Amino acid sequence: MTLSFNLKSVVVVVFILLVSACSSPPVISEIDRLTARAERVEIIRDDFGVPHIYGKTDADAVFGLLYAQAEDDFKRVERNYIWAIGRLAEVEGEKALYSDLRARLFMSVEQAKLDYQNSPAALKALCEAFADGLNYYLATHPNVKPALLTKFEPWMPMFFSEGSIGGDIEQISEKGVAAFYGDRADHLNTPDLAMVEPSGSNGFAISGKLTKSGDAMLLINPHTSFYFRPEVHVVSEEGLNAYGAVTWGQFFVYQGFNQKNGWMHTSTRVDFMDEYLETIIERGEDLYYLYEGEELQVDTTNITLKYRDADTYKFKTFPTFSTHHGPVTHMVNGQWVTTRINWDPVNALQQSFTRTKTANHAEFRAMMDIRTNSSNNTVYADADGNIAYYHGNFIPKRDPSFDYSQPVNGSIKNTDWTGLHTVDETISILNPANGWIQNANSTPFTAAGEFSPKVEDYPTYMAPDPENFRGIHAVQVLTGQSDFTLDKLIEVAYDPYLPGFKTLITGLIDAYDKSRKPLRALDEPINVLRQWDYRVSVDSVAMSLAHYYGMQYLAEGKRPDDKSFMQIIEHFGNGSLRSEKLTIFDSAVEKLTADFGQWNTLWGDINRLQRLTGDIDLPVDDTQPSIPIGMASGRWGALAAFGARSVNGSKKLYGYRGNSFVAVVEFGDKVKAKSLLAGGQSGDPTSAHFYDQAKRYAERQFKDVAFYKDDVLERAVERYRPGYRE
Repeated sequence: MTLSFNLKSVVVVVFILLVSACSSPPVISEIDRLTARAERVEIIRDDFGVPHIYGKTDADAVFGLLYAQAEDDFKRVERNYIWAIGRLAEVEGEKALYSDLRARLFMSVEQAKLDYQNSPAALKALCEAFADGLNYYLATHPNVKPALLTKFEPWMPMFFSEGSIGGDIEQISEKGVAAFYGDRADHLNTPDLAMVEPSGSNGFAISGKLTKSGDAMLLINPHTSFYFRPEVHVVSEEGLNAYGAVTWGQFFVYQGFNQKNGWMHTSTRVDFMDEYLETIIERGEDLYYLYEGEELQVDTTNITLKYRDADTYKFKTFPTFSTHHGPVTHMVNGQWVTTRINWDPVNALQQSFTRTKTANHAEFRAMMDIRTNSSNNTVYADADGNIAYYHGNFIPKRDPSFDYSQPVNGSIKNTDWTGLHTVDETISILNPANGWIQNANSTPFTAAGEFSPKVEDYPTYMAPDPENFRGIHAVQVLTGQSDFTLDKLIEVAYDPYLPGFKTLITGLIDAYDKSRKPLRALDEPINVLRQWDYRVSVDSVAMSLAHYYGMQYLAEGKRPDDKSFMQIIEHFGNGSLRSEKLTIFDSAVEKLTADFGQWNTLWGDINRLQRLTGDIDLPVDDTQPSIPIGMASGRWGALAAFGARSVNGSKKLYGYRGNSFVAVVEFGDKVKAKSLLAGGQSGDPTSAHFYDQAKRYAERQFKDVAFYKDDVLERAVERYRPGYRE
């Protein structure tokens, strides 16, 4: 263990004390101020590189947290803020202008500064600590060359107050913004969602009645892009003691636990943002919009953005428009559309940080009353034995006679929001009699089996979430279980069954058996599938065949319109033509043979984990080492999801999204937990913790979490103050 305190820190402290004793103290330099602040923080790195940050105050702990994040992967921290504050085009060029414009439609830098200045003192202190921690890292690491942000400001978190991937704003089409405000949007592609690995997460809460210890348990299982969140532990003498996953650059543990309770967020499909069709009227050079028979003036603001063009910078100014509903974001059939979303960064940041310090369900429930956590569901468990579920949190009140899944008429008052639903009015579950709760970005109406909420009790916009194969699978594996331990919870969370393939493959086999002229060349692969138990493993040939068939069917099959993914697969399995099934399967077998030399290729030879560099966009190389992974895409119902894809023509498929940070937690007199990361804690390829968890990830070998100080010290490899790591 390296103990890295030195004489410089002592000199700085003495200097500060002498200065404070003078009636007219001289001005302290910025670096001396930050160095003095660093003296109130200690970072202990354990044997997996996880930073355990200890500070005098919450703000001191946040200072250390951001410093430690920058040590692990500064470029990801910086990239998140370049994107969030709308300056991506200064790095990536003109193609990113409309991402920047989308951000600035909802908040200007001036508004962010004003929100910061008007924040409660405690939140201002956290925002200042955020900036100080990152700026001190840059000051003490002159070899680090930022892509753009050479100084971080305390107003920046106002742009990035939500811990989800992209938050609410990414649900607004960048292509729509570009088409409305620009002269071209052809460089922006709308992804085929059926072909993209589902984002989201799984959360399980288990009551003590079903555990061997009698204590409640929680599964924390986000499905994000790999290396999107690191693992951290942040502690202060003001009661903060949170462990879990933090989104790079944010100052609160997003999915995690403290000594008394834990929280797991899953992406929600609650309808919490709305689009309004505006009737625009031109009067000379002025624009008006119709509202309740009156003509109200459209607000027009010029937004000037900077963008890189080769080795120089250029500027582009956009006249932008808004009504009381929000900014104009796109057009539908030639009519302007405004978009209203949750944009309350001060309260959102307070809610996110307050969550980490709650000690029981009553405090957690009071925190939920802030109602700014718009894009998430929450699965909860605590040391008092409670388990709970909240479906969404920020849900506007609306007139249910309108269909808010489509743009509504903005000219009539009745389509406006009329406040927010209280937490009591939203869908929630507390201590269901079955003893378990699950959510996998699926409907809340199966979250607790037969004890789930009833669909008829809530307006449609409150839970439009369709069921998915992961939700079905979760209910299957939890029903009838008991005597849970942390290891058993891991086993259940990694159950290899794939219900989506059962639907798809049984239909294929039926089509083959009933075909008048079956393709005899398909006898052997069909027989392999006929004997399959629909469970994924590295040595499964059936899994290879099923994946190629399923993805080819999604790419080439005739899909029913406006259907959920489950309904599409149900159609492919039972509703499509036999000839279509057999033709696509024949093509899939040919492609598998062409890619790997034989159709009977093991899944582990195809499905791989590889991390070659610390780049945000992961490069891959079929000639370089990689690890076989016996997991599958969440689209087919894999609870432990591993989304993999071909990159730049690679034959092998490489993981990029799915199980990233995973933890299981048991709440008793003392909290116990195990965790696992995809790859490792550090983004530096020269670090021992860049890829040290990869083999564990493949083999499902969780590490014990060091939560209490004695355990942390026992596992300590490095111990230092920010600025003094050897």
